[in-house]
Amino acid sequence: MKKLKVERTIRIGELIRRELASILQKDFRDPRLGMVTFTNVKVSKDLSEAKIYFLVGGDRKDHTENTAVLNHAAGFLRGALAKRLFRLRLIPKLRFFYDVDEERRRELAHLIDTLTQEAQL
Repeated sequence: MKKLKVERTIRIGELIRRELASILQKDFRDPRLGMVTFTNVKVSKDLSEAKIYFLVGGDRKDHTENTAVLNHAAGFLRGALAKRLFRLRLIPKLRFFYDVDEERRRELAHLIDTLTQEAQL
């Protein structure tokens, strides 16, 4: 039973991630918001809260402003999710966090690629 709950929260998290990306692309306009990529969504076991991790792409690297904009718009985004995910009885409260771990992974991968290319020369 516990494994089924964990699998369900993972599936719901992935569904929320995809739908939020679609909402940001089509329905949400805020000039302060940079190009955001959602990397991970962790949904609590009781489905009351979702922690959404994101990266900022392009020239705008100010993740603190993007975090503030997303957390300020959490109510609107939750309502938009409710309209799209009407089969879920409960839409979790959304909290947004900048994904420092994923950024470090990408930087390390880039560094390894650069070193590998230099070693081949």
